[in-house]
Amino acid sequence: MNGSLYFYRNLLGLAKHFSAIYSLDQLGWGLSSRPDFDQVVPSGEKSSDSHCPIEASENFFVESLEAWRKAHSIERMNLCGHSMGGYLSVAYAERYPQHVDRLILLSPVGVPEQDPENDPLSKPDVPLRFKVLFGTFRYLWSRGTTPGSFARSIPQSQARSMIDKYVEGRLPQVTCSNERQVLGDYLFHSAMLPGSGEFSLNRILKPGAYARKPIVSRIPNLEVSDVSFAYGQYDWMDSSGGLEVQRRCEEMRRSGKEAPKVEVFGVSKAGHMLQIENWEETNAAIILAGGGKPDGSHLPGRFTEGIDEGRFFEGSRFRSSSK
Repeated sequence: MNGSLYFYRNLLGLAKHFSAIYSLDQLGWGLSSRPDFDQVVPSGEKSSDSHCPIEASENFFVESLEAWRKAHSIERMNLCGHSMGGYLSVAYAERYPQHVDRLILLSPVGVPEQDPENDPLSKPDVPLRFKVLFGTFRYLWSRGTTPGSFARSIPQSQARSMIDKYVEGRLPQVTCSNERQVLGDYLFHSAMLPGSGEFSLNRILKPGAYARKPIVSRIPNLEVSDVSFAYGQYDWMDSSGGLEVQRRCEEMRRSGKEAPKVEVFGVSKAGHMLQIENWEETNAAIILAGGGKPDGSHLPGRFTEGIDEGRFFEGSRFRSSSK
């Protein structure tokens, strides 16, 4: 959701396999326009779905993407989204399935349902320091504090230093100093622009990246033929969410009901930012998910629940302990 520049390593290779590639900054993010989000989306719960913060937040992005599609006269498309973009791609496919050929979800947020027993604040063996930190984070989240709003609240020199450390620590695969500088510039200037789409986060998500309307139960009902997930080997998004969607859809198909065909790919030596950390395997996963045949030997793993996936994804920091 930081914007389309995160796909800068992917676009040239993907353009060789698809007739057209569009990389978008969603409304209110990156360099797209930034309307006052609080004037568009209510912050309090109301009974009408059209005025519910979750529904209204999803509509903010879904309808702007649909307006973009109409303006470019695109009848059908392979829709690919990363992280929050993956969640919102599902919301778009629910509303406008006739315009989605295949759905490709890269480390999407908000897939699994939250297990109350896994709340870190309720576990007796969790260190007090962690409970205090998570409790503070939960409070700030409930107040609508975002990384961008925090960065704008401190001196710009401190914000820039914080962002540079984030790039260096989060993306060690980016070894070129000039590349790190450009990434830092992009993230810093994006964060300094007026907040907009970022204020959807606590309306759509609970603390810990669990969705208030999990998509594990929404994807099986999509009127889209093919849905693909791709996770990094060390992803902090739990791959078992995508595998559970796959299991539910296969169960529906076996019982004679219509459901998408679901594939789950694993990208080696990568985490949540798989499109940067291992762009070659990520591109291959996107090409395979789009029905193509990738070139070269950098191919992702293909997984079904219980078949080798546990060993591959065992490095995930937040992997479900039930697997």
